[in-house]
Amino acid sequence: MQNYTILWADDEIDLLKPHILFLKNKGYAVTPVNSGADALDQVEQAQFDLVLLDEMMPGMTGLETLAQIKQMRPNLPVVMITKSEEEHIMEEAIGSKIADYLIKPINPSQLLLSLKKNLDNKRLVTERTNIGYQQDFRNLAMQFNDRMDHAEWTDVYKKLIYWELELDSAQDNSMSEVLNMQKSEANANFCKFIMENYEDWLNDPKIDKPLMSNNLMRKKVFPLLSSSEAPLFFVLIDNLRYDQWKVIEPIIADFYTVQEESSYYSILPTTTSFARNSIFSGLMPSEMERQHPDIWVNDDNEEAGLNNHEDEFLKRQLDKARLNVKMSYNKILNINQGKSLVDNVNNLMQNQLNVVVYNFVDMLSHARTDMAMIKELAPDESGYRSLTRSWFLHSPLFDLLKKIADKGGRLVITTDHGMIRVQKPAKIVGYRETNTNLRYKQGKNLGFDDAHLFVARKPERFFLPKPNVSTAYVFTTEYYFFAYPNNYNYYVNYYRDTFQHGGVSLEEIIIPFAYLTPKR
Repeated sequence: MQNYTILWADDEIDLLKPHILFLKNKGYAVTPVNSGADALDQVEQAQFDLVLLDEMMPGMTGLETLAQIKQMRPNLPVVMITKSEEEHIMEEAIGSKIADYLIKPINPSQLLLSLKKNLDNKRLVTERTNIGYQQDFRNLAMQFNDRMDHAEWTDVYKKLIYWELELDSAQDNSMSEVLNMQKSEANANFCKFIMENYEDWLNDPKIDKPLMSNNLMRKKVFPLLSSSEAPLFFVLIDNLRYDQWKVIEPIIADFYTVQEESSYYSILPTTTSFARNSIFSGLMPSEMERQHPDIWVNDDNEEAGLNNHEDEFLKRQLDKARLNVKMSYNKILNINQGKSLVDNVNNLMQNQLNVVVYNFVDMLSHARTDMAMIKELAPDESGYRSLTRSWFLHSPLFDLLKKIADKGGRLVITTDHGMIRVQKPAKIVGYRETNTNLRYKQGKNLGFDDAHLFVARKPERFFLPKPNVSTAYVFTTEYYFFAYPNNYNYYVNYYRDTFQHGGVSLEEIIIPFAYLTPKR
């Protein structure tokens, strides 16, 4: 155990010698003083790991001493010890950022627990986390080497994310490399699972299949619409992975109760033009093309126009479901649009359904590819999660969610697809009209090696549009991305280690859905 130095200030310090001796026997070096003034002198002259501070001392009180200690050493943890159980003293101490609050008479075990909680917390949590993952490692490995169904794959992915986040917060990340290897193996097996089952899910009505993009509104959202209930806000944060949801969930939990946290499977390709349009239309892409030729756009090189008709798709899906719902549709592409939406909440509360599409996370992934500074801030998944959390905390979206909760609105948070950090190139040859996405290609007479690819030679079986007789769709799996032979090395170096979507992976396909009600 590390040797910690403790400063203990109490006007009856001589009576505490048994406690001091007990701490010394446990390896703590204790400096005793009997006044607040002496405590401040010690804090100014020496370095301490923690201060034990009596609240009721003659002269300078514990609270007055605490305030000055915090000015001198803001990060020095202080444990307040008092005979008083008066609520206002507790509140003032807590408001002054004490590390703990102990009521006299204190016993040695209670004291030791407080010290360990404040000084050894990270080490103990790290040790327990590493042991816990090591114990679960074998179970996970055995699971994804078995034949699993879609629900079991969802559970495995959530367990991997749980351990990734736990190890993320640990001081010692020695197990992180093992987890990354296990995630890679899981992804390889999951991609095989998708390749074996995806086509059957779409074509066999009797087969067990996951909830997918085209059924999300009908199965999850429409049943929540009722004129007798509070307005429902359907917030779709583009490109939000399950791990990113888990880092913003605790922030939202201060204002909402999570009634349901689940997930669903994105359709292929896992892109905005296909997956998000599928959500709002309630249809697969080839069905959109056939039933709504006036508003379906299928040119991945025309990025600006791909999702200009989401509101109309949704209106038509509501009409088809015979839901006469007063609704709004709001797409947020920049901070000013986000602030305007916050200002408009009172008007939105008059609607039964308010759809909000937030494009920030998608823009962040593209900016990370193009801007060296963003790459520095988010070099890996952990950094990317941190950047997402920081953005959310200071975003108009968080202001919006707080205002909705304050006014009693209900909330759905979800996304259209996830993304994956790509590492390995896969060569492909295509014509000029081939789309630009790095995780999937659509075109005629494409040239490629089948390794690590999921090929849809009959797009109609995948419910995908087929502009030409020879049109095929090719999806990368795991951590691969497409690269053309021309200028190959430059292309590979530029795009390796960037976040992309459109292909097949746990991160892109298994995505979050949460239904929340306000804490009133």
